Amino acid sequence: MLLQNPARLGSRHRGYLARLTVISTLGGLLFGYDTGVISGALLYMNDSFQMSAVEEATVVSALLFPGAALGALAGGRMADRLGRRGSLLVCALLFLLGAIGCAIAPTVGFMVAARVLLGLGVGAAAVTCPLYLAEMAPAKVRGRMVTINELMIVTGQMLAFAINALLDALIQDTEVWRTMLGVASVPALALLVGMLMLPESPRWYAVRGRFDESRRVLNLSRTPEEAATEFEEIARSAQTATKERGHAWRDLRDNPWMRRLLWIGIGLAVVQQATGINTVNYYAPSILEKSGLGVSASLVATIGVGVTSVLMTILGIWLLGFIGRRRMLVVGFSGVVGSQALLAVVFLLPQSDLASYTILAAMMLFVAFVQCFIGTCVWLLLSEMFPLAIRGFAMGIAVFALWTVNAAISFLFPIVVGALGSTGTFGLFVLVNAASLVFVVKCVPETKGRSLEELEEQFRGDTARIPEARISELV
Repeated sequence: MLLQNPARLGSRHRGYLARLTVISTLGGLLFGYDTGVISGALLYMNDSFQMSAVEEATVVSALLFPGAALGALAGGRMADRLGRRGSLLVCALLFLLGAIGCAIAPTVGFMVAARVLLGLGVGAAAVTCPLYLAEMAPAKVRGRMVTINELMIVTGQMLAFAINALLDALIQDTEVWRTMLGVASVPALALLVGMLMLPESPRWYAVRGRFDESRRVLNLSRTPEEAATEFEEIARSAQTATKERGHAWRDLRDNPWMRRLLWIGIGLAVVQQATGINTVNYYAPSILEKSGLGVSASLVATIGVGVTSVLMTILGIWLLGFIGRRRMLVVGFSGVVGSQALLAVVFLLPQSDLASYTILAAMMLFVAFVQCFIGTCVWLLLSEMFPLAIRGFAMGIAVFALWTVNAAISFLFPIVVGALGSTGTFGLFVLVNAASLVFVVKCVPETKGRSLEELEEQFRGDTARIPEARISELV
C-alpha cells in the first residue's frame, strides 16, 4: 500500500521495490531495537555487573557517541567506495557481531565495546540506507520508500518494549538481559542474507562506468521506457561525477552551490534533533513519574508515546505522496512550537493524575508533529539534495552532526531541567524551534516530483543561491 500512487507501478515492479525496501531498512529496525531494548535490559544488567551511574550512562550512550557519530562519518566514505549495497553488508556484519558481543559480555568494558560496534553499524546504516533507497526508487515513489526507514526505527523501538516485557514474563532469570540483547542478531542476520540477494545502486554503477549493469538494475523496477529515460539522465550526471569523484573537499572548495547544500543538510540534521524528540523518547517515564504518576503507570503510559510514533510515521509517509517536503516541515515545526508551548504551561499545574495525563497528551501531540512531518522529511531530503559526486560524503557529514546533537541534547536535558525546571526547559525549546522554522522557510529547497539528476542540474545551474519558495506556496 505504501508504494502505490496515482501513476501505478506494475505489480512485478511494485513487489520488487517492496522486497528491496523491507530488506534494506532492517538496519533502521535494528537501530530502533538497540536503542529501545537497553532501557529494559539495564534493570537486570545491574544484578550481573553492579554498575555505577556513570557506567550505566556509558553503556547507554556508547551506541550514540562515539559509535553512531563515527559510523556516520565512515559510512559516507564507505558508501562511495564499496557501493551502497557493499556498505549495508558491512553494516549487517557490525550489527551481528555487536549483538552477539552484547549478549555474551563478561564485563562492563566488553559491553561498552560491543555497544560502540553496534553504534558504528547504526551510524553507517543511517547514511547508506536512505541513499540506497533514494537511488533505487523511481521518482514517483521515492518519498515513500525512503521514509519507510523512519517507520522501521520507531517499529524497532516498539518491538524492543514488547519483547522485553514478553521475555521478562517467560524467563525468570537475572541473566534474561542477555537474551533481550541477543535477539537483535536475528534481524542482523536477515539483513546480511537479504542484501546478498539485492543489486547495487544503478547510480553507483554509472559513476564507475559500468553502464550495462546500471541499465540492468533500472530495468528491474521500471518499464523499458522509464528505464531508458532515467538511464540517459544518470549517464549524463555520471560523466560529471566521474571527473569529481574522490575529491569531495576540493569540490566543496571550488563549488559554492555544493557548500551551500552541505550547510543546509547539516542545518536540517541539527534542527531535527533540536526539536527535542529524544528527550521524550528517552525520558518520558521519568517526566511522568516526577509529575505524580507511579512508576508502573508511567511505564505503561509511555507505550502511548511509542504507538503515536508508529501511527504518525505511517501517516507522514502517506502524506508525502501528496504534499511537498517544505510544506511538511513548515507544518511540523509550527506544530512543535505550539505543542511545546502547551507542555511548558501544563507543567505549571499542581501534581495530580489529571495533570500527569495532560502532560502525556501534550507529549503525544508533540511526538505526532515531529514523527509525521519532520522525522519523515529530514531523512528524505538528506538522501535527495546532495549531488552524486559528494552524495555519500556529504550525507556522512550531515548524519555525524545529527548523532552529535542527539547525544549532546540527551546528555544535557536532565541538567537543564534541574537548572530551569520543566517549564523553563520546554520554553527554551519553543525559542529554538521557532528559529528552526525560520531556517526551513528561508533555506530548504523543494525536491518532490523530480529525479535526483534533475535536482542536481537545478542546483548546479543556480550558483548564487538555492531558490526560495514564497510563503504563499507553503501555507
